Amino acid sequence: MTEPARSLPRIPEYALPHADELPAPRGPWRFDSKRAALLVHDMQAYFLAAYGDAPQPLPAVIENIARLIAAARAAGMPVFYTAQHGNQDRRDRGLQADLWGPGMRAMAEHESITPPLAPEASDFVLTKHRYSAFQRSNLETLMRVRGRDQLVVCGVYAHIGCMATAVEAFQRDIEPFFVADALADFSREKHMMAVQWVAATCGVPLTAQQLLAQI
Repeated sequence: MTEPARSLPRIPEYALPHADELPAPRGPWRFDSKRAALLVHDMQAYFLAAYGDAPQPLPAVIENIARLIAAARAAGMPVFYTAQHGNQDRRDRGLQADLWGPGMRAMAEHESITPPLAPEASDFVLTKHRYSAFQRSNLETLMRVRGRDQLVVCGVYAHIGCMATAVEAFQRDIEPFFVADALADFSREKHMMAVQWVAATCGVPLTAQQLLAQI
């Protein structure tokens, strides 16, 4: 049996999805900024380093997320971030260590959220423990007390933590919106798989521009 890779891959350049490539969602939900919160998922230096200096997809993803954050703040939508801590204890890291190794170290070069997307004092930064942002966090509680039952998901990686968060939101009766060109992944194939799976099972894929027009 081939041993799994225990580190992040070097991610090749690829083009982000366009609006006409997005599958029709099975869910009938319509975005409402008065019901929604924005989640910026794992946009930390450690995860983004895998893209190197490639012109696609990361620069456009960061730009689109920055536009979403600005619009969300202006509309009074809560903005949540997830961020892992470095030097995780092996017992706390659990099975993730078997697939991804020890993970990031406790240093700014790994832990910091990319500066163009830096949180403000009014935002919420959640400590990330597992693929889903809901695991071992108070994300749902913070949303519910603010009357929020829709979650806009953007960040990295589309087919891992972003998809896991979307499906768990659905399982908690929170309507997920998956911003296809404000997500990045290991490859275009995995990126499109995540978008298609979410559309078929638990959420609504859309572009940043489509969402901005509704905020």
